[in-house]
Amino acid sequence: MKINYIFRKPFAWIAGVAAVLSLQACTKNFGTYNTTNTNLTPDQLNPDFQYIGAAFPQIQSSIYYNYNNTTWEYQLQQNLIADVYSGYMMSPDPFRGNISNLNYSLVDGWNGYPFSLAYANVMSPVAYVARQGARTDAPDFWAVALILKVEAMHRVTDIYGPIPYSHYGEDATKSVYDDQQTVYHRFFLELDTAVTNLKAYIDKYPGKKPFAKFDMVYAGDYTKWLKFANSLRLRLAMRIVKAEPALSKSEAEKALDPGAGGLMETVKEDVEVSGFGIKHPLYTITAAWTDISMSASMESYLVGYKDPRISVYFDPATDNSFAGQFKGIRIGSNVSAKPGYTGFSTLAYSATATFTDAQTPLQLMTSAEVWFLRAEAALRNYANAGGTPEELYEKGITTSFLQWDVGDKAPAYISDNVSKPIKYVDPKNAENNIDAMGTLTIKWDDAAPFETKLERIITQKWIAMFPEGQEAWSEYRRTGYPKLFPVVHNLSGGTISSEIQIRRINFTTDEKNLNAAEVAKAVTLLGGPDNGGTRLWWDKQ
Repeated sequence: MKINYIFRKPFAWIAGVAAVLSLQACTKNFGTYNTTNTNLTPDQLNPDFQYIGAAFPQIQSSIYYNYNNTTWEYQLQQNLIADVYSGYMMSPDPFRGNISNLNYSLVDGWNGYPFSLAYANVMSPVAYVARQGARTDAPDFWAVALILKVEAMHRVTDIYGPIPYSHYGEDATKSVYDDQQTVYHRFFLELDTAVTNLKAYIDKYPGKKPFAKFDMVYAGDYTKWLKFANSLRLRLAMRIVKAEPALSKSEAEKALDPGAGGLMETVKEDVEVSGFGIKHPLYTITAAWTDISMSASMESYLVGYKDPRISVYFDPATDNSFAGQFKGIRIGSNVSAKPGYTGFSTLAYSATATFTDAQTPLQLMTSAEVWFLRAEAALRNYANAGGTPEELYEKGITTSFLQWDVGDKAPAYISDNVSKPIKYVDPKNAENNIDAMGTLTIKWDDAAPFETKLERIITQKWIAMFPEGQEAWSEYRRTGYPKLFPVVHNLSGGTISSEIQIRRINFTTDEKNLNAAEVAKAVTLLGGPDNGGTRLWWDKQ
Protein backbone atom coordinates (compact mmCIF):
# COMPACT_ATOMS: atom_id res chain seq x y z
CA MET A 1 0.00 0.00 0.00
CA LYS A 2 1.44 3.35 -1.09
CA ILE A 3 0.50 5.72 1.72
CA ASN A 4 3.78 7.48 2.45
CA TYR A 5 3.14 10.37 0.10
CA ILE A 6 0.36 12.25 -1.64
CA PHE A 7 0.51 12.52 -5.40
CA ARG A 8 -1.34 15.65 -6.47
CA LYS A 9 -1.53 15.83 -10.24
CA PRO A 10 -5.03 16.96 -11.18
CA PHE A 11 -6.65 15.97 -14.44
CA ALA A 12 -5.83 18.48 -17.15
CA TRP A 13 -9.29 20.09 -17.28
CA ILE A 14 -9.87 20.03 -13.53
CA ALA A 15 -6.46 21.50 -12.76
CA GLY A 16 -7.52 24.99 -13.74
CA VAL A 17 -10.81 24.65 -11.92
CA ALA A 18 -9.11 23.46 -8.76
CA ALA A 19 -6.74 26.38 -8.88
CA VAL A 20 -9.63 28.79 -9.20
CA LEU A 21 -12.01 27.28 -6.69
CA SER A 22 -9.59 25.71 -4.18
CA LEU A 23 -12.09 22.92 -3.68
CA GLN A 24 -9.69 20.65 -1.84
CA ALA A 25 -10.68 21.38 1.74
CA CYS A 26 -8.55 20.50 4.76
CA THR A 27 -9.40 17.10 6.22
CA LYS A 28 -8.05 17.86 9.69
CA ASN A 29 -10.49 20.57 10.79
CA PHE A 30 -14.20 20.33 10.13
CA GLY A 31 -14.60 24.08 10.07
CA THR A 32 -12.54 24.24 6.89
CA TYR A 33 -14.78 21.61 5.23
CA ASN A 34 -17.31 24.42 4.88
CA THR A 35 -14.94 26.86 3.15
CA THR A 36 -14.43 27.24 -0.59
CA ASN A 37 -12.48 30.22 -1.87
CA THR A 38 -12.59 31.80 -5.30
CA ASN A 39 -10.31 34.30 -6.95
CA LEU A 40 -12.68 35.15 -9.78
CA THR A 41 -16.01 36.95 -9.81
CA PRO A 42 -19.26 35.21 -10.78
CA ASP A 43 -19.31 37.31 -13.97
CA GLN A 44 -15.96 35.84 -14.97
CA LEU A 45 -17.17 32.30 -14.32
CA ASN A 46 -20.70 32.83 -15.61
CA PRO A 47 -20.52 31.64 -19.26
CA ASP A 48 -22.21 28.25 -19.72
CA PHE A 49 -22.82 27.97 -15.95
CA GLN A 50 -19.08 27.56 -15.36
CA TYR A 51 -19.40 29.34 -12.02
CA ILE A 52 -21.67 26.53 -10.81
CA GLY A 53 -20.66 23.56 -12.95
CA ALA A 54 -16.93 23.78 -12.26
CA ALA A 55 -17.42 21.99 -8.94
CA PHE A 56 -19.11 18.92 -10.38
CA PRO A 57 -16.16 16.90 -11.78
CA GLN A 58 -14.62 16.87 -8.31
CA ILE A 59 -17.89 15.76 -6.72
CA GLN A 60 -18.42 12.95 -9.24
CA SER A 61 -14.80 11.77 -8.93
CA SER A 62 -14.93 11.64 -5.14
CA ILE A 63 -17.80 9.27 -4.35
CA TYR A 64 -15.93 6.15 -5.41
CA TYR A 65 -12.83 8.16 -4.73
CA ASN A 66 -10.04 8.69 -7.20
CA TYR A 67 -9.99 12.44 -7.62
CA ASN A 68 -6.48 13.36 -8.76
CA ASN A 69 -5.84 9.62 -9.35
CA THR A 70 -4.10 9.18 -6.01
CA THR A 71 -5.46 5.61 -5.59
CA TRP A 72 -4.17 5.13 -2.02
CA GLU A 73 -7.05 7.24 -0.71
CA TYR A 74 -9.57 4.92 -2.34
CA GLN A 75 -7.67 2.00 -0.83
CA LEU A 76 -8.37 3.43 2.61
CA GLN A 77 -11.80 4.84 1.81
CA GLN A 78 -13.27 1.57 0.57
CA ASN A 79 -10.91 -1.18 -0.53
CA LEU A 80 -9.64 -2.16 2.94
CA ILE A 81 -13.09 -1.68 4.45
CA ALA A 82 -16.20 -2.40 2.38
CA ASP A 83 -14.60 -4.25 -0.53
CA VAL A 84 -13.34 -6.81 1.98
CA TYR A 85 -16.30 -6.88 4.38
CA SER A 86 -18.67 -7.35 1.43
CA GLY A 87 -17.09 -10.72 0.68
CA TYR A 88 -15.80 -9.55 -2.71
CA MET A 89 -12.08 -9.22 -2.08
CA MET A 90 -9.24 -9.99 0.31
CA SER A 91 -5.68 -8.75 0.41
CA PRO A 92 -2.59 -10.95 -0.04
CA ASP A 93 -0.61 -8.29 1.85
CA PRO A 94 -0.01 -8.99 5.57
CA PHE A 95 -0.65 -5.36 6.49
CA ARG A 96 0.72 -4.42 9.90
CA GLY A 97 1.79 -7.99 10.56
CA ASN A 98 -1.71 -9.38 9.96
CA ILE A 99 -3.17 -7.03 12.58
CA SER A 100 -5.56 -4.77 10.69
CA ASN A 101 -9.12 -4.22 9.44
CA LEU A 102 -8.85 -7.57 7.67
CA ASN A 103 -9.15 -9.45 10.97
CA TYR A 104 -11.21 -6.83 12.82
CA SER A 105 -8.29 -5.05 14.54
CA LEU A 106 -9.64 -1.74 13.26
CA VAL A 107 -6.99 0.77 12.23
CA ASP A 108 -8.06 4.29 13.17
CA GLY A 109 -5.41 5.79 10.90
CA TRP A 110 -7.08 4.13 7.93
CA ASN A 111 -10.73 4.39 8.85
CA GLY A 112 -11.20 8.14 8.88
CA TYR A 113 -10.87 8.44 5.12
CA PRO A 114 -14.48 7.65 4.15
CA PHE A 115 -15.47 10.59 6.36
CA SER A 116 -12.80 13.14 5.53
CA LEU A 117 -12.84 12.55 1.77
CA ALA A 118 -16.61 12.90 1.58
CA TYR A 119 -16.76 16.17 3.49
CA ALA A 120 -13.78 17.74 1.74
CA ASN A 121 -14.65 16.62 -1.79
CA VAL A 122 -18.44 16.28 -1.88
CA MET A 123 -20.14 18.22 0.90
CA SER A 124 -17.86 21.25 0.57
CA PRO A 125 -18.24 21.57 -3.24
CA VAL A 126 -22.02 21.03 -2.95
CA ALA A 127 -22.13 23.86 -0.40
CA TYR A 128 -20.17 25.98 -2.89
CA VAL A 129 -22.73 25.20 -5.59
CA ALA A 130 -25.48 26.32 -3.22
CA ARG A 131 -23.68 29.56 -2.39
CA GLN A 132 -23.45 30.38 -6.10
CA GLY A 133 -27.24 30.49 -6.20
CA ALA A 134 -27.89 27.17 -7.93
CA ARG A 135 -31.11 26.55 -5.99
CA THR A 136 -32.81 29.42 -7.82
CA ASP A 137 -30.54 30.30 -10.75
CA ALA A 138 -29.92 26.74 -11.99
CA PRO A 139 -32.38 24.36 -10.29
CA ASP A 140 -31.48 21.63 -12.76
CA PHE A 141 -27.82 21.79 -11.66
CA TRP A 142 -28.97 21.84 -8.05
CA ALA A 143 -30.98 18.68 -8.70
CA VAL A 144 -27.87 16.86 -9.92
CA ALA A 145 -25.91 18.18 -6.93
CA LEU A 146 -28.52 16.78 -4.55
CA ILE A 147 -28.54 13.38 -6.26
CA LEU A 148 -24.76 13.16 -6.04
CA LYS A 149 -24.81 14.37 -2.45
CA VAL A 150 -27.28 11.66 -1.43
CA GLU A 151 -25.35 9.00 -3.35
CA ALA A 152 -22.13 10.01 -1.60
CA MET A 153 -23.41 10.58 1.91
CA HIS A 154 -25.61 7.52 2.25
CA ARG A 155 -22.37 5.58 1.88
CA VAL A 156 -20.83 7.59 4.73
CA THR A 157 -23.74 7.17 7.13
CA ASP A 158 -23.88 3.47 6.22
CA ILE A 159 -20.27 3.17 7.39
CA TYR A 160 -20.42 5.14 10.66
CA GLY A 161 -24.09 5.70 11.59
CA PRO A 162 -24.77 9.25 12.86
CA ILE A 163 -23.02 11.93 10.80
CA PRO A 164 -23.08 15.72 10.41
CA TYR A 165 -25.68 16.43 7.75
CA SER A 166 -28.77 18.60 8.23
CA HIS A 167 -26.80 21.38 9.97
CA TYR A 168 -23.73 21.13 7.79
CA GLY A 169 -22.09 24.51 7.24
CA GLU A 170 -24.05 26.35 9.92
CA ASP A 171 -21.21 26.46 12.45
CA ALA A 172 -17.55 26.75 11.47
CA THR A 173 -16.38 25.63 14.92
CA LYS A 174 -18.09 22.25 15.15
CA SER A 175 -19.91 19.64 13.12
CA VAL A 176 -23.37 18.90 14.50
CA TYR A 177 -24.30 15.22 14.26
CA ASP A 178 -27.70 13.84 13.24
CA ASP A 179 -28.97 10.38 14.08
CA GLN A 180 -29.15 8.10 11.06
CA GLN A 181 -32.93 8.16 10.90
CA THR A 182 -32.87 11.93 10.53
CA VAL A 183 -30.21 11.66 7.82
CA TYR A 184 -32.27 9.18 5.82
CA HIS A 185 -35.39 11.31 6.10
CA ARG A 186 -33.36 14.22 4.77
CA PHE A 187 -32.16 12.07 1.86
CA PHE A 188 -35.74 11.43 0.79
CA LEU A 189 -36.62 15.13 0.97
CA GLU A 190 -33.59 16.05 -1.10
CA LEU A 191 -34.51 13.47 -3.70
CA ASP A 192 -38.01 14.99 -3.77
CA THR A 193 -36.47 18.34 -4.68
CA ALA A 194 -34.18 16.80 -7.28
CA VAL A 195 -37.00 14.92 -8.99
CA THR A 196 -39.28 17.96 -8.99
CA ASN A 197 -36.58 20.18 -10.46
CA LEU A 198 -35.58 17.73 -13.17
CA LYS A 199 -39.13 16.96 -14.23
CA ALA A 200 -39.87 20.68 -14.49
CA TYR A 201 -36.77 21.32 -16.58
CA ILE A 202 -37.38 18.35 -18.88
CA ASP A 203 -40.98 19.47 -19.46
CA LYS A 204 -39.95 23.07 -20.19
CA TYR A 205 -36.76 22.40 -22.18
CA PRO A 206 -36.99 18.94 -23.75
CA GLY A 207 -33.68 17.72 -25.08
CA LYS A 208 -31.60 20.57 -23.61
CA LYS A 209 -28.30 19.54 -21.99
CA PRO A 210 -26.71 22.51 -20.19
CA PHE A 211 -24.93 20.17 -17.77
CA ALA A 212 -23.23 18.14 -20.51
CA LYS A 213 -19.74 19.68 -20.28
CA PHE A 214 -19.53 18.87 -16.55
CA ASP A 215 -21.23 15.46 -16.67
CA MET A 216 -19.05 12.38 -16.09
CA VAL A 217 -22.02 9.98 -16.07
CA TYR A 218 -24.79 10.73 -18.57
CA ALA A 219 -23.45 13.36 -21.00
CA GLY A 220 -26.00 15.85 -19.73
CA ASP A 221 -29.09 13.66 -20.27
CA TYR A 222 -31.50 14.73 -17.52
CA THR A 223 -33.95 11.91 -18.26
CA LYS A 224 -31.26 9.47 -17.11
CA TRP A 225 -30.43 11.56 -14.04
CA LEU A 226 -34.12 11.43 -13.17
CA LYS A 227 -34.11 7.65 -13.44
CA PHE A 228 -31.01 7.54 -11.25
CA ALA A 229 -32.76 9.65 -8.61
CA ASN A 230 -35.75 7.31 -8.58
CA SER A 231 -33.53 4.23 -8.49
CA LEU A 232 -31.51 5.67 -5.63
CA ARG A 233 -34.73 6.35 -3.73
CA LEU A 234 -35.73 2.71 -4.24
CA ARG A 235 -32.35 1.55 -2.92
CA LEU A 236 -32.66 3.68 0.20
CA ALA A 237 -36.29 2.71 0.72
CA MET A 238 -35.39 -0.97 0.78
CA ARG A 239 -32.52 -0.24 3.15
CA ILE A 240 -34.90 0.94 5.89
CA VAL A 241 -37.50 -1.81 5.47
CA LYS A 242 -36.84 -3.25 8.93
CA ALA A 243 -36.41 0.10 10.69
CA GLU A 244 -39.43 1.94 9.20
CA PRO A 245 -41.59 -0.47 7.20
CA ALA A 246 -44.31 2.05 6.42
CA LEU A 247 -41.87 4.69 5.15
CA SER A 248 -39.98 2.04 3.21
CA LYS A 249 -43.17 1.10 1.39
CA SER A 250 -44.27 4.66 0.67
CA GLU A 251 -40.85 5.78 -0.58
CA ALA A 252 -40.39 2.65 -2.68
CA GLU A 253 -43.80 3.09 -4.24
CA LYS A 254 -42.99 6.74 -4.94
CA ALA A 255 -39.93 5.55 -6.89
CA LEU A 256 -41.92 2.82 -8.65
CA ASP A 257 -44.76 5.15 -9.64
CA PRO A 258 -44.88 5.21 -13.47
CA GLY A 259 -45.42 8.96 -13.31
CA ALA A 260 -42.19 9.57 -11.41
CA GLY A 261 -39.99 9.46 -14.49
CA GLY A 262 -38.96 5.82 -14.58
CA LEU A 263 -36.16 3.69 -13.17
CA MET A 264 -32.85 2.53 -14.58
CA GLU A 265 -33.55 -0.52 -16.76
CA THR A 266 -30.76 -0.96 -19.33
CA VAL A 267 -27.00 -1.18 -19.22
CA LYS A 268 -26.77 2.20 -20.94
CA GLU A 269 -28.41 3.73 -17.88
CA ASP A 270 -25.86 2.36 -15.39
CA VAL A 271 -24.27 5.00 -13.16
CA GLU A 272 -20.61 4.90 -14.16
CA VAL A 273 -18.19 7.79 -13.70
CA SER A 274 -15.62 8.33 -16.45
CA GLY A 275 -13.76 11.01 -18.37
CA PHE A 276 -11.71 14.03 -17.32
CA GLY A 277 -8.68 11.76 -17.04
CA ILE A 278 -9.95 9.68 -14.13
CA LYS A 279 -8.45 6.20 -13.72
CA HIS A 280 -9.80 3.15 -11.93
CA PRO A 281 -8.02 2.71 -8.59
CA LEU A 282 -8.54 -1.04 -8.49
CA TYR A 283 -6.25 -1.44 -11.50
CA THR A 284 -3.30 0.09 -9.67
CA ILE A 285 -4.08 -1.67 -6.38
CA THR A 286 -4.26 -4.99 -8.23
CA ALA A 287 -1.69 -4.80 -11.01
CA ALA A 288 0.97 -2.47 -9.62
CA TRP A 289 0.72 -2.99 -5.86
CA THR A 290 -0.57 -6.63 -5.75
CA ASP A 291 -2.62 -5.59 -2.73
CA ILE A 292 -6.02 -7.09 -3.55
CA SER A 293 -7.33 -10.47 -4.69
CA MET A 294 -10.46 -12.55 -5.02
CA SER A 295 -12.16 -13.50 -1.77
CA ALA A 296 -12.93 -17.05 -0.71
CA SER A 297 -16.66 -16.23 -0.64
CA MET A 298 -16.60 -15.14 -4.27
CA GLU A 299 -14.81 -18.35 -5.18
CA SER A 300 -17.42 -20.38 -3.34
CA TYR A 301 -20.36 -18.83 -5.17
CA LEU A 302 -18.92 -18.15 -8.63
CA VAL A 303 -17.13 -21.47 -9.02
CA GLY A 304 -20.00 -23.37 -7.44
CA TYR A 305 -22.56 -21.75 -9.70
CA LYS A 306 -20.32 -22.15 -12.78
CA ASP A 307 -20.93 -18.45 -13.24
CA PRO A 308 -19.63 -17.21 -16.63
CA ARG A 309 -18.98 -13.76 -15.13
CA ILE A 310 -16.09 -15.20 -13.12
CA SER A 311 -13.60 -14.73 -15.94
CA VAL A 312 -14.52 -11.06 -16.41
CA TYR A 313 -14.42 -10.39 -12.67
CA PHE A 314 -11.17 -12.22 -11.90
CA ASP A 315 -8.03 -13.61 -13.48
CA PRO A 316 -7.08 -17.24 -12.83
CA ALA A 317 -4.43 -18.03 -10.23
CA THR A 318 -0.81 -17.94 -11.31
CA ASP A 319 0.71 -19.91 -8.42
CA ASN A 320 2.35 -23.00 -9.93
CA SER A 321 0.56 -25.28 -7.45
CA PHE A 322 -2.91 -24.38 -8.73
CA ALA A 323 -2.34 -22.22 -11.84
CA GLY A 324 -5.39 -21.72 -14.01
CA GLN A 325 -7.89 -22.23 -11.19
CA PHE A 326 -9.99 -19.48 -9.65
CA LYS A 327 -8.78 -19.34 -6.08
CA GLY A 328 -9.69 -16.74 -3.46
CA ILE A 329 -8.32 -15.84 -0.04
CA ARG A 330 -10.42 -16.11 3.10
CA ILE A 331 -10.90 -12.94 5.15
CA GLY A 332 -8.89 -12.89 8.37
CA SER A 333 -6.29 -15.37 7.13
CA ASN A 334 -2.73 -14.98 8.37
CA VAL A 335 -1.26 -14.41 4.94
CA SER A 336 2.48 -14.83 4.59
CA ALA A 337 4.78 -12.10 3.30
CA LYS A 338 4.64 -11.43 -0.41
CA PRO A 339 4.77 -13.24 -2.75
CA GLY A 340 3.06 -15.84 -0.52
CA TYR A 341 -0.57 -15.30 -1.59
CA THR A 342 -0.03 -13.04 -4.59
CA GLY A 343 -0.43 -16.01 -6.94
CA PHE A 344 -4.11 -16.38 -5.98
CA SER A 345 -6.77 -14.98 -8.32
CA THR A 346 -6.63 -11.22 -8.75
CA LEU A 347 -9.17 -8.84 -10.19
CA ALA A 348 -9.34 -9.25 -13.96
CA TYR A 349 -6.69 -6.96 -15.36
CA SER A 350 -4.65 -9.40 -17.46
CA ALA A 351 -6.66 -12.16 -19.13
CA THR A 352 -9.84 -10.19 -19.89
CA ALA A 353 -8.58 -6.69 -18.93
CA THR A 354 -11.82 -5.71 -17.22
CA PHE A 355 -9.89 -3.40 -14.93
CA THR A 356 -7.62 -1.15 -16.92
CA ASP A 357 -5.77 1.97 -15.94
CA ALA A 358 -7.64 4.56 -17.95
CA GLN A 359 -10.67 2.93 -19.55
CA THR A 360 -12.67 1.27 -16.77
CA PRO A 361 -15.41 3.55 -15.40
CA LEU A 362 -16.14 3.85 -11.67
CA GLN A 363 -19.38 1.96 -11.04
CA LEU A 364 -21.84 3.47 -8.55
CA MET A 365 -25.12 1.76 -9.44
CA THR A 366 -26.31 -0.62 -12.15
CA SER A 367 -29.63 -1.34 -13.76
CA ALA A 368 -29.19 -4.97 -12.73
CA GLU A 369 -29.25 -3.87 -9.08
CA VAL A 370 -32.46 -1.97 -9.74
CA TRP A 371 -34.18 -5.04 -11.19
CA PHE A 372 -33.28 -6.97 -8.04
CA LEU A 373 -34.61 -4.10 -5.90
CA ARG A 374 -37.83 -4.36 -7.85
CA ALA A 375 -37.88 -8.13 -7.32
CA GLU A 376 -37.70 -7.58 -3.57
CA ALA A 377 -40.38 -4.89 -3.80
CA ALA A 378 -42.65 -7.35 -5.60
CA LEU A 379 -41.86 -9.99 -2.99
CA ARG A 380 -43.03 -7.53 -0.32
CA ASN A 381 -46.17 -6.74 -2.35
CA TYR A 382 -45.27 -3.12 -3.06
CA ALA A 383 -47.31 -1.50 -5.81
CA ASN A 384 -46.03 -1.03 -9.39
CA ALA A 385 -42.95 -3.26 -9.08
CA GLY A 386 -43.51 -4.14 -12.72
CA GLY A 387 -43.73 -7.91 -12.60
CA THR A 388 -43.63 -10.96 -10.37
CA PRO A 389 -40.65 -11.60 -8.09
CA GLU A 390 -39.57 -14.39 -10.43
CA GLU A 391 -39.78 -12.25 -13.58
CA LEU A 392 -37.86 -9.39 -11.99
CA TYR A 393 -35.26 -11.72 -10.46
CA GLU A 394 -34.57 -13.24 -13.87
CA LYS A 395 -34.49 -9.79 -15.46
CA GLY A 396 -31.82 -8.79 -12.93
CA ILE A 397 -29.65 -11.76 -13.85
CA THR A 398 -30.11 -11.19 -17.57
CA THR A 399 -29.25 -7.48 -17.29
CA SER A 400 -26.09 -8.27 -15.33
CA PHE A 401 -25.04 -10.83 -17.95
CA LEU A 402 -25.58 -8.23 -20.65
CA GLN A 403 -23.50 -5.73 -18.70
CA TRP A 404 -20.57 -8.16 -18.68
CA ASP A 405 -21.01 -9.31 -22.31
CA VAL A 406 -22.12 -12.85 -21.51
CA GLY A 407 -25.80 -12.33 -22.25
CA ASP A 408 -26.15 -15.46 -24.36
CA LYS A 409 -25.37 -17.60 -21.31
CA ALA A 410 -28.11 -16.16 -19.11
CA PRO A 411 -30.95 -18.60 -19.99
CA ALA A 412 -28.97 -21.72 -19.03
CA TYR A 413 -27.75 -20.07 -15.84
CA ILE A 414 -31.25 -18.99 -14.82
CA SER A 415 -32.61 -22.52 -15.26
CA ASP A 416 -29.82 -24.21 -13.27
CA ASN A 417 -31.43 -26.00 -10.32
CA VAL A 418 -28.40 -28.14 -9.48
CA SER A 419 -25.31 -25.97 -8.94
CA LYS A 420 -24.56 -24.77 -5.41
CA PRO A 421 -21.74 -22.87 -3.68
CA ILE A 422 -18.68 -24.98 -2.92
CA LYS A 423 -16.55 -25.41 0.17
CA TYR A 424 -13.33 -23.45 0.41
CA VAL A 425 -9.93 -25.10 0.45
CA ASP A 426 -6.78 -23.04 0.98
CA PRO A 427 -3.94 -24.84 -0.82
CA LYS A 428 -1.39 -23.12 1.43
CA ASN A 429 -3.00 -23.46 4.86
CA ALA A 430 -5.65 -26.00 5.84
CA GLU A 431 -6.51 -23.87 8.88
CA ASN A 432 -8.51 -21.65 6.50
CA ASN A 433 -10.61 -24.45 4.99
CA ILE A 434 -14.36 -24.23 5.56
CA ASP A 435 -17.58 -25.82 4.31
CA ALA A 436 -19.85 -23.84 2.01
CA MET A 437 -22.11 -21.35 3.76
CA GLY A 438 -24.70 -21.00 1.00
CA THR A 439 -26.89 -23.93 -0.02
CA LEU A 440 -29.29 -22.44 -2.59
CA THR A 441 -29.37 -23.20 -6.29
CA ILE A 442 -29.98 -20.47 -8.88
CA LYS A 443 -33.37 -21.39 -10.36
CA TRP A 444 -36.31 -19.54 -8.87
CA ASP A 445 -38.68 -21.64 -6.71
CA ASP A 446 -42.02 -19.93 -6.29
CA ALA A 447 -43.09 -22.44 -3.67
CA ALA A 448 -40.17 -21.54 -1.38
CA PRO A 449 -40.80 -19.55 1.80
CA PHE A 450 -40.35 -15.76 1.84
CA GLU A 451 -36.89 -15.84 3.43
CA THR A 452 -35.54 -18.33 0.89
CA LYS A 453 -36.83 -16.17 -1.95
CA LEU A 454 -35.20 -13.11 -0.38
CA GLU A 455 -31.89 -14.94 0.00
CA ARG A 456 -32.00 -15.96 -3.65
CA ILE A 457 -32.65 -12.36 -4.77
CA ILE A 458 -29.95 -10.83 -2.58
CA THR A 459 -27.38 -13.49 -3.46
CA GLN A 460 -27.75 -12.80 -7.16
CA LYS A 461 -27.83 -9.05 -6.53
CA TRP A 462 -24.57 -9.40 -4.60
CA ILE A 463 -22.93 -11.17 -7.52
CA ALA A 464 -24.28 -8.57 -9.96
CA MET A 465 -23.13 -5.48 -8.02
CA PHE A 466 -19.44 -6.44 -8.13
CA PRO A 467 -17.07 -4.65 -7.65
CA GLU A 468 -19.08 -2.07 -5.69
CA GLY A 469 -18.26 -3.31 -2.21
CA GLN A 470 -19.89 -0.54 -0.21
CA GLU A 471 -23.42 -1.32 -1.37
CA ALA A 472 -22.76 -5.06 -1.13
CA TRP A 473 -21.59 -4.74 2.49
CA SER A 474 -24.63 -2.62 3.38
CA GLU A 475 -27.02 -5.13 1.87
CA TYR A 476 -25.27 -8.00 3.64
CA ARG A 477 -25.76 -6.22 6.95
CA ARG A 478 -29.41 -5.45 6.17
CA THR A 479 -30.38 -8.95 5.05
CA GLY A 480 -27.70 -11.40 6.18
CA TYR A 481 -27.30 -12.51 2.56
CA PRO A 482 -25.44 -13.95 0.86
CA LYS A 483 -24.04 -16.18 3.57
CA LEU A 484 -20.37 -15.21 3.77
CA PHE A 485 -17.39 -16.95 5.32
CA PRO A 486 -16.46 -15.52 8.72
CA VAL A 487 -13.00 -14.20 9.56
CA VAL A 488 -10.44 -16.86 10.37
CA HIS A 489 -8.78 -14.80 13.10
CA ASN A 490 -10.92 -12.27 14.96
CA LEU A 491 -8.71 -9.72 16.73
CA SER A 492 -11.49 -7.38 17.84
CA GLY A 493 -11.10 -8.26 21.50
CA GLY A 494 -14.68 -9.50 21.68
CA THR A 495 -16.31 -6.34 20.30
CA ILE A 496 -17.24 -7.88 16.94
CA SER A 497 -18.94 -11.27 16.55
CA SER A 498 -17.34 -13.59 14.01
CA GLU A 499 -20.76 -15.06 13.28
CA ILE A 500 -22.65 -11.76 12.92
CA GLN A 501 -19.60 -10.08 11.35
CA ILE A 502 -18.64 -6.41 11.36
CA ARG A 503 -21.50 -3.89 11.36
CA ARG A 504 -19.83 -0.47 11.16
CA ILE A 505 -16.59 1.53 11.52
CA ASN A 506 -15.67 3.60 14.59
CA PHE A 507 -16.05 7.38 14.57
CA THR A 508 -12.89 9.07 13.34
CA THR A 509 -9.96 9.98 15.56
CA ASP A 510 -9.85 13.52 14.18
CA GLU A 511 -13.46 14.08 15.09
CA LYS A 512 -12.95 12.66 18.57
CA ASN A 513 -10.05 15.06 19.10
CA LEU A 514 -11.52 18.18 17.50
CA ASN A 515 -15.25 17.73 18.00
CA ALA A 516 -15.43 15.69 21.19
CA ALA A 517 -18.77 16.89 22.54
CA GLU A 518 -20.59 16.17 19.28
CA VAL A 519 -18.97 12.76 18.91
CA ALA A 520 -20.06 11.91 22.45
CA LYS A 521 -23.59 12.89 21.40
CA ALA A 522 -23.21 10.78 18.25
CA VAL A 523 -22.36 7.72 20.36
CA THR A 524 -25.58 8.27 22.27
CA LEU A 525 -27.48 8.59 19.00
CA LEU A 526 -25.82 5.39 17.79
CA GLY A 527 -27.40 3.51 20.67
CA GLY A 528 -24.40 1.35 21.48
CA PRO A 529 -20.65 1.46 22.00
CA ASP A 530 -18.46 3.07 19.37
CA ASN A 531 -17.06 -0.13 17.92
CA GLY A 532 -17.49 -2.41 14.93
CA GLY A 533 -20.05 -4.64 16.61
CA THR A 534 -22.78 -2.04 17.09
CA ARG A 535 -25.63 -2.18 14.60
CA LEU A 536 -26.79 0.89 12.69
CA TRP A 537 -30.34 2.24 12.91
CA TRP A 538 -31.55 0.33 9.84
CA ASP A 539 -29.59 -2.82 10.72
CA LYS A 540 -32.25 -4.77 12.61
CA GLN A 541 -32.13 -8.44 13.47
